[in-house]
Amino acid sequence: MRGRNLLIVGAAVFFGLIAVYLANAYFSGYESRQEQTAQDQRMVRIVVASQDMEFGAPLTSTNTRLANWPSDSIPAGAFTSIEDATRGGRVALRPIVAGEAVLANRVSGEGGRATLASVLPEELRAVSIPVNEVAGVGGFVRAGDVVDVMLTRQIPGEGAGTTDKMTTVVLENVLVLAVDQTANENETEPTIGKTATLQTDLYGSQKLALATQIGTLSMALRNVENQVVGSTRAVLPRDLGGEGIYIPARQRSAAISPQPVASAPRERSTSASTPAPVRYRGPSMTVVRGVESQDYRVKRYGGY
Repeated sequence: MRGRNLLIVGAAVFFGLIAVYLANAYFSGYESRQEQTAQDQRMVRIVVASQDMEFGAPLTSTNTRLANWPSDSIPAGAFTSIEDATRGGRVALRPIVAGEAVLANRVSGEGGRATLASVLPEELRAVSIPVNEVAGVGGFVRAGDVVDVMLTRQIPGEGAGTTDKMTTVVLENVLVLAVDQTANENETEPTIGKTATLQTDLYGSQKLALATQIGTLSMALRNVENQVVGSTRAVLPRDLGGEGIYIPARQRSAAISPQPVASAPRERSTSASTPAPVRYRGPSMTVVRGVESQDYRVKRYGGY
């Protein structure tokens, strides 16, 4: 009984070793056949992604592989060995899809980290501006999009009122690096963010910094293939239509309140020696001629 068990175990080990040998032979032969095919078709084997990689994903032997590539169309910065692509802990600086060539400008250097500064070209800058649901095109502005930045502000001048405003285009054809802290270009769902990080040159970053202090910024989403710039002008309220239509101010009738009339002060007698006129106490008669009247004394019968 014991001998039969040992025989079964030995057979299992033997067949297992044969399976491992056959598997190694198959994969070795597959690699050899691929190399021979590449040589026959004048193709070169370069490193491609074997699965989708997000921003900051480390390059390893499990998410990369070698693939045949036409020798006359090898992209610049391609790696020809997995060891070179994964050496030193390289990470993806941009999202890489499965089957896409792994290029040097899309990954960090040896010992690199996935930071926003590592994505920027040497002569460009990253600057953030405040946005909301309206300024961010309803949340449809995502990393990788191209936008125009507009500024709405008060028209300068002492005679300008609160409604005298204008809108100008501050920057055109600007790349969006991130919305809030999301820098994934494959993220396409609309999200309402509070800040948008844009890529521009030093002069453009100065313009954005000043514009955030003197007015309200908003973004206009544009097609990435549209490279036409420089055809903008300032938009004033009269450009919105309805020129000459206005409502005049209504005249309000002010209630006139009767003003008290100051009565002249009574004159006091300045001389105590001036006697007051003696009032006649006898019979009298008043004769009216037109608008004038005059009093006459009437004598009693007998002269009294």
